Amino acid sequence: MGLELQILNYIQTLRTPFGDFIMPLISSLGNAGILWILLTIVMLIRPKTRKTGWILLAALLVDLIICNLCLKPLVARVRPYNVNRTVTLLVAPLKDYSFPSGHTAASFACVIALYLAGEKWLWKIALVISILIAFSRMYLYVHYPTDVLGGVIVGIFSGIIGYLIIKKAKITKGC
Repeated sequence: MGLELQILNYIQTLRTPFGDFIMPLISSLGNAGILWILLTIVMLIRPKTRKTGWILLAALLVDLIICNLCLKPLVARVRPYNVNRTVTLLVAPLKDYSFPSGHTAASFACVIALYLAGEKWLWKIALVISILIAFSRMYLYVHYPTDVLGGVIVGIFSGIIGYLIIKKAKITKGC
């Protein structure tokens, strides 16, 4: 954890008033997966994008199970601000564990789901948003770098599995 705290402390030296304003907003896009859930709902409502909506839904559900129900309680890693109490938090302290980053995992699950669903431009926008969300979690000192990396890996895996579930189930037939 020493190197990871050094990385987080270095990121703290990059803080600016604008960053302190924008990073909590960027991070909040991933709160409870709300951005990705809303995108999924929109995709499911529109017949033209329903197949993508099903893939997104499956990816988010796989991510929820792996990340929040399995890994977080199993690893039970404390958050960095509980280790270094000298940092001024820009967001309210969280009540769950640190590993993996759920914001990052859900974001990257959607990036991969969108890519595999063939959404030629939307996955690229989602990727940029996901990278910003992932960085914001470290900027805000609520996740270690390996939490974010773990979230990326869980997200990629969840996106692939979600895609394969829908493909195998043939839920999208007629969509």
